Amino acid sequence: MGEFKRPETEQEFADNFSQIKPLMNETEAYYESSRCLFCYDAPCQKACPTAIDIPLFIRQINSGDVTGSAETIYASNYFGNACGKVCPTEVLCEGACVYNEQNVKPIEIGRLQNFATKQAIEENKNLFSLAPENGKKIAIVGAGPAGVSCACELRALGYEVDIFEAKAKPSGLTVHGVAPYKIENEEVLDEMEYLEKQFGYRVTYNSPINSEEDLRKLEEGYDAIFLGIGLGNTSVLGLPGEDLDNCVGATELIEELRMNHHQIKIGNKVVVLGGGNTAMDAASESARMGAESVILSYRRGPEEMGAYDFEYDLAKGVGAQGLFNVQPVEILGNGGVEGVRFTRTEVVGNELREIPGSEFEIQCDMVIKATGQLKQKDFLNMIAGVEMDDGGRISIDSSGRIGSTKYFAGGDAVNGGAEVVNAAAEGKEAAQGIHQYLME
Repeated sequence: MGEFKRPETEQEFADNFSQIKPLMNETEAYYESSRCLFCYDAPCQKACPTAIDIPLFIRQINSGDVTGSAETIYASNYFGNACGKVCPTEVLCEGACVYNEQNVKPIEIGRLQNFATKQAIEENKNLFSLAPENGKKIAIVGAGPAGVSCACELRALGYEVDIFEAKAKPSGLTVHGVAPYKIENEEVLDEMEYLEKQFGYRVTYNSPINSEEDLRKLEEGYDAIFLGIGLGNTSVLGLPGEDLDNCVGATELIEELRMNHHQIKIGNKVVVLGGGNTAMDAASESARMGAESVILSYRRGPEEMGAYDFEYDLAKGVGAQGLFNVQPVEILGNGGVEGVRFTRTEVVGNELREIPGSEFEIQCDMVIKATGQLKQKDFLNMIAGVEMDDGGRISIDSSGRIGSTKYFAGGDAVNGGAEVVNAAAEGKEAAQGIHQYLME
């Protein structure tokens, strides 16, 4: 462990968090695109939540029409550049590539997508046509992937669009919650600036909508409202010692890391609680920030983790160690974290049980909770007519509409926490739902 030294400068941080999907040059893109078989009824396209015509955009790169390729990508997914880097392509498009069946490396679809869209952004290519203004106004709460995608689609349909964003920067988890080795802040923000210029929607930052009065103003001033509010802070576990210094939520830590880079402090001995993709990111980031040891603890076996295999491999690849069938019962320490007391677990039938008398302790100076995020129930309870399921997710109909209200929703607040690409798809679909609702 400890293969990374603590970064003390911006350059050292960049070195430790070097991109796992670096940008291709023209020669690489040409040769990689020439490997594609341009399958009819391509499985890669079916595996993409936004249904990008992948064989077409790859053929366009191969024939030198990079602008046309970017246009094909953006026609389906307004987060085309970001998704090329942050999408779990290994289990989506690349995971479906026919080459996998022949034990040949699948086409690097994500990097090709990134190559084409990056060029369009850098050259500020005008790829989008907007319908004439139709006189109707839409408010969007949240400038994440769902909100921004909804805004782009609505502008293309001729609507005036205002986005209200609580934070100082756009794009939700893409800039605040994705590990820095997947995409850099500048690249995310460049795409956001490009889309804002191309589509002409307005974003007001540092403008949380968090009171009934705020909501009433939106209801009075706009023809429809889209909620792309995402999820809240990390869930509370209710463990003794959870309020000790250096016991932190993974989403909060990742956001701080994305914003402040090498200036944040990570413990020497880190224990991560959880088995999802966020836990893998937190473990991998802790190692890259110079932690001497990182232990990933999960209450069941490795085969039951929610994380993708490639995410676990990434964490292991930088030195994180897995500890399975263990349940935390107490965070130990006096003022600050000094360790975690665990009990061993077993699965009997499908029920998880703690094994009596199996408690043990692990010393550490930091605990990262990657145990899910809270739903925005308090906010949603202020809106009349909003229904939530048992998990606190917003209930919508097939058009994205909430009951019989003028509210629509998409993204993590609806799906409970999926990928950037899912949120982008849902925002776009909801825009079509809003259009249908207002035309009727």
